[in-house]
Amino acid sequence: MPTDVPQPSFVLVRPQMGENIGGAARAMWNFGLDRMRIVEPRDGWPNQRAVAMASGAGRLLDHAGLYDSVAEALDDCSFVFATTARGRGLTKPIYSPEKAMELAREKIAAGEKVAVMFGPERAGLENEDVARANAIITVPVNPEFFSLNLAQCVLLTAYEWRRQSVEIEHERVELVKTDWASAIEVEKLAEHYEDRLGEAGFFFPPEKAESMKVNLRNLWSRMRMTRADVQMFHGIMRQMVRWKNRQD
Repeated sequence: MPTDVPQPSFVLVRPQMGENIGGAARAMWNFGLDRMRIVEPRDGWPNQRAVAMASGAGRLLDHAGLYDSVAEALDDCSFVFATTARGRGLTKPIYSPEKAMELAREKIAAGEKVAVMFGPERAGLENEDVARANAIITVPVNPEFFSLNLAQCVLLTAYEWRRQSVEIEHERVELVKTDWASAIEVEKLAEHYEDRLGEAGFFFPPEKAESMKVNLRNLWSRMRMTRADVQMFHGIMRQMVRWKNRQD
């Protein structure tokens, strides 16, 4: 069964290939969407090629609504977007996927039912389909090649819905069996290197020694090391000293 999470319905209008329907289902479920409506699929329904392509998202196809017309598929919706890359000669607001899904979230939060129409692979939505929409979504693609696969267009729109609906972690570092090094650990590492490099005569000439030490400490601070990194650098220096002592 579909989830109870408030969300828009994605309406595939006259899709031509089962593989693209399955790909669209997969893209939707990647981003937590499971309200699919299908209007007049060319190759009939159900479609085994769609099931095969959907992989783990087959549940969307099991519960997808099948409609005989666009009007029927949009019957209960109060706000409708039409995805198209081409000018249609129709006066309508045009949104990027990001702004469209932001508006969709606001309307759904206010209790409205929102739908997004996606056209057939060969030529996209017809003007009479777009005329039923309240607004248009246009992806900012290369103007010299604006043809998007059905599943690709669904993926882009679904991704923007997800970005508007959940807290996105934009950057993270996965620490594996270690933690970030503390300031004192980095300080001890810097002292270790300064002592050993000083013994080796690295800080030369004497009048430049202090600036060289500052540069070296700045290097450590820029690296954002883990405890494992610190231990490794200590080990490198110890091994180099052992090797030097054996040569002597």
